[in-house]
Amino acid sequence: MTPRINIAQTLRDSAVKWPHQRAVVVPAGRESSGRVTYSHLTFEQLDCESDRLARGLRDLGVTPGTRIVLMVRPSLEFIALTFALFKAGAVVVLIDPGMGRTGIFDCLNKVEPQGFVAVPIVQAIRILKRGRFAHAKFNVTVGGRRWFWGGPTYRALLGGEWQPFEIVATAATDPAAIIFTSGSTGPPKGVLYEHGMFAAQVEWLRDYYKIEPGEIDLPGFPLFALFNSAMGVTTVIPDMDPTRPAKVNPERIVEAIHDNRVTQAFGSPAIWNRVGRHCEANGITLPTLRRVLSAGAPVPVQVLERMRKCLVAPDADVFTPYGATESLPVCSISGREVLERTAALTRLGAGTCVGRPFPNIELKIIDITAGPIVSLADAHELPAGEVGEIIVRGAVVTREYYCQPDATRLAKIPDEQSSFWHRMGDVGYLGTDGCLWYCGRKAHIVETPRGRLFTDRCEPIFNEHPRVFRSALVGIGQPPNQQPLIVIEPEPGCFPDTESDSNKFRMELRLLAEANPLTHEIDTILFHRSLPVDVRHNVKIFREKLAPWAAKQLLSPPEVERDRR
Repeated sequence: MTPRINIAQTLRDSAVKWPHQRAVVVPAGRESSGRVTYSHLTFEQLDCESDRLARGLRDLGVTPGTRIVLMVRPSLEFIALTFALFKAGAVVVLIDPGMGRTGIFDCLNKVEPQGFVAVPIVQAIRILKRGRFAHAKFNVTVGGRRWFWGGPTYRALLGGEWQPFEIVATAATDPAAIIFTSGSTGPPKGVLYEHGMFAAQVEWLRDYYKIEPGEIDLPGFPLFALFNSAMGVTTVIPDMDPTRPAKVNPERIVEAIHDNRVTQAFGSPAIWNRVGRHCEANGITLPTLRRVLSAGAPVPVQVLERMRKCLVAPDADVFTPYGATESLPVCSISGREVLERTAALTRLGAGTCVGRPFPNIELKIIDITAGPIVSLADAHELPAGEVGEIIVRGAVVTREYYCQPDATRLAKIPDEQSSFWHRMGDVGYLGTDGCLWYCGRKAHIVETPRGRLFTDRCEPIFNEHPRVFRSALVGIGQPPNQQPLIVIEPEPGCFPDTESDSNKFRMELRLLAEANPLTHEIDTILFHRSLPVDVRHNVKIFREKLAPWAAKQLLSPPEVERDRR
């Protein structure tokens, strides 16, 4: 019999164990002195508020399996609504607002939402586009004023006095959420999360990182508050736009850490790049932090170095969990191990070491294959040291994309045990010590007449130049006859604005390339002021956009120096 579990039960358990501990903390304004004021809900208050909201949703007509789009700014209301929707058995649909109107509509068309719990501007657009959302009957306005559309507001949904709400008894395999991928290597896809998968994520993260009840976390990704509430950890919502982590104000992040004595923080490498630079420039340390987690893309060595200097608590460290929307977590490694053992190899072109697999994850490297793989028996497993596709299996691995059977067939491999493996879409290899070395996205391999070039083996060689902030390997033409070239984004203030400086910069980069057999055939070097990146983490380079740009520059080289996006 399939076990019964609803991830919202973890909040109720926390409310029983730690009723008066702060569950969620948000900045609410500033005093005349400039100090930040904060608002919060305890675990008991959050549980009660989500009970009231869940009852309101049920009275509205929401039933188990109802697909509800949640588009609310990170806030007390966002967390309470997330748990209320889970309690009511609804399927929460989460879409990055930063992907733009076209991307959002594409995602919504795939889901056919039955309701929106959203801010006024989203509700207004829903009305104006009502032909697209004919099935959206359950609509709640959160924050601001409700204008010309119907449905209750957040306050009305709360209803009267609190009464216990019986959480819907869902199976571990019942859908809990549809979370869209960032779309960094193709159209965003809706990943179907089950209640049991969320529960496994909570257990794995808690046990691996030894996260204890009573800790205080500052998450740069709002949904991580779900994990915190399940672990008895306080969530401090940062004062930032989560869709633009690369633009975060580092002073506000540091302020929130100091004000709330934060012990753990999660964020994109783009956040820690800004925070680390700010702390280094101003001699700031973060004495309460025990661990910093960073994911979304390989974390540059320089970011690890800066952040580790900020951490002064005993045994404090930076950790870089590896995974994807479809499977998180998969592997992890500490900043200490990277800096002491693997960074030197990365600089030589070994790829990025992302650590050892989590205890309950199974991982294999197989031959790189373009189309679907019908059975695991059809996949050829590679020995240690050989680069291939990364595939994984485990309780945190999602089984399908919502209503996209073709994408599901391409990404999943059935095996003989009535189970399945997920194709990460990444390439890499296993070291003899069991560590996984990431070499890049499969879609970003450059196929030249001399063989394959992998982004995360080539780019670190160019990144060694002190004037380089980051670089991107792209291929021009059709495989297997692509011309490889490297696009350089210089450090701030280092863009070559004169022909002589440009020529000198290129010559220095070519010398680096020629000295390594992995990059000696890369002769074409372009400069770009700001590489296009994904909307979620602001670190995954959009090579699909960059390759056409590069091809255009080769036709008109002077434009390279004038490009200012």
